[in-house]
Amino acid sequence: MGENRTALVTGSAGFIGYHLCARLLADGFKVIGLDGMTDYYDVRLKERRHQMLSQNAGFIPAEGLLETDGVVMDLFAAHKPDIVVGLAAQAGVRWSIENPRAYLDANLVGTFNILEAARAHPPEHMLLASTSSAYGANTVMPYAETQKADHQMSFYAATKKANEAMAHSYAHLFDLPTTMFRFFTVYGPWGRPDMALFKFTKAILQGDEIDVYNHGDMSRDFTYIDDLVQGIRLLIDTAPVRPAVAEDIADGDSLSAVAPYRVVNIGNGEPVKLLDFIKAIEASLGIEAKKNFMDMQPGDVPATWAQADLLKSLTGYTPETSVPEGVASFVEWYRDYYQK
Repeated sequence: MGENRTALVTGSAGFIGYHLCARLLADGFKVIGLDGMTDYYDVRLKERRHQMLSQNAGFIPAEGLLETDGVVMDLFAAHKPDIVVGLAAQAGVRWSIENPRAYLDANLVGTFNILEAARAHPPEHMLLASTSSAYGANTVMPYAETQKADHQMSFYAATKKANEAMAHSYAHLFDLPTTMFRFFTVYGPWGRPDMALFKFTKAILQGDEIDVYNHGDMSRDFTYIDDLVQGIRLLIDTAPVRPAVAEDIADGDSLSAVAPYRVVNIGNGEPVKLLDFIKAIEASLGIEAKKNFMDMQPGDVPATWAQADLLKSLTGYTPETSVPEGVASFVEWYRDYYQK
């Protein structure tokens, strides 16, 4: 559990950050939550998440941008966190085409500031968010952490892959135990308004068309938020250790031969066709969607599929929430929150 441990979570007012902070607080952690409250999507949703977290006396909110000099360093110096979970980032494949500078600032400069703060005030374990988009043009599926991933398809994915390389160098140079986790299409209550489930649900309820890219010929490894949080929570207590020799690394383990560093997929391990995902939304709403079939968007990929064996071998856990179950939970939250 989290007794007498302090966790610093960046992006604490975000979708994943909110759920993780709630879990850590329930487990007895003191949680420092940093968020920039940027207006990439409805700030009121972020403010509401922080308000709910702040009802717990163990939660200490902080507002500031990762890329602003001193913000992260000051928090590390003041609180000396035992655990650091870096979730703050400029997200979204499509927006990175329109506004790449935001990704440079938040994802590259921001991550650099976290690494420098960890160098000055080393935590027991640092866990930083990457993305399934890091696999880019890879076509061999399921995606395994030991695959090379060198051909990212969007600037967003490129910045997250760069974060992995940056973190590895700091883990090697300064002996900082670091786990990078690659998320696979996370969804659930309190989700992001720019994600498909949120946009589809809103449009269907309003009687509007939904945009279905690549004419529906897409699949995603949809991961329910509670499953993702459980994976992160278990990985917190599974810090990588620098191997004495490369031969000590087990088959299928992405552990670095030269650093206490590992990459871990967190996904359901089961691709779901986009049209089947839409059917689950329609079933939960009791409304058939009006569909606008479109070509593939630049920077997107037709499919994702996680190999989740490493997560299971490290933690004993495998995500298990079905898409119909997870979608129903989101729809119930959406209708309650927006009174629809």
